[in-house]
Amino acid sequence: MKVPETIRKEHEELHGQLAAATREPGRVGEAARVVAKIMHPHFLREDEYAMPPLLLLKPLSQGRFDPAMAEILPQVERLRSEMPLMLEEHKAIVGALNELEQVAIAEGRPGIAVFAAELKLHAAHEEEILYPAALLVGEIVKAKLPQPVRV
Repeated sequence: MKVPETIRKEHEELHGQLAAATREPGRVGEAARVVAKIMHPHFLREDEYAMPPLLLLKPLSQGRFDPAMAEILPQVERLRSEMPLMLEEHKAIVGALNELEQVAIAEGRPGIAVFAAELKLHAAHEEEILYPAALLVGEIVKAKLPQPVRV
């Protein structure tokens, strides 16, 4: 399954802004490269198994169910099992973003400081809403299947 289009576009925009920040000279660019190094594998994991279950939110919220939706269950279970890793990565990302924000302020780059603050908000949004929603999708799909499914 794919990543919902709105999330895909948001991630692309964040990647683009971060890539631009990594090309900055001096301490700002160095701090941005640290963020990018931590974020890249995290974004790949999100695209692989954390975000695809969200594609089923709309049809499930509209009462539509298809047993083929069970194909998402391995991804949901992987998210569940790797949630501690995802949250630890967020802590590392936020720490690196704090550094980027401070350096950007000190170097007179308010746009990059704002970007760092927005990216921290994005991580919190994932932890508070998107990851739990993906897990709930799995629970709903399992509950609607005619027989219990072992993943």
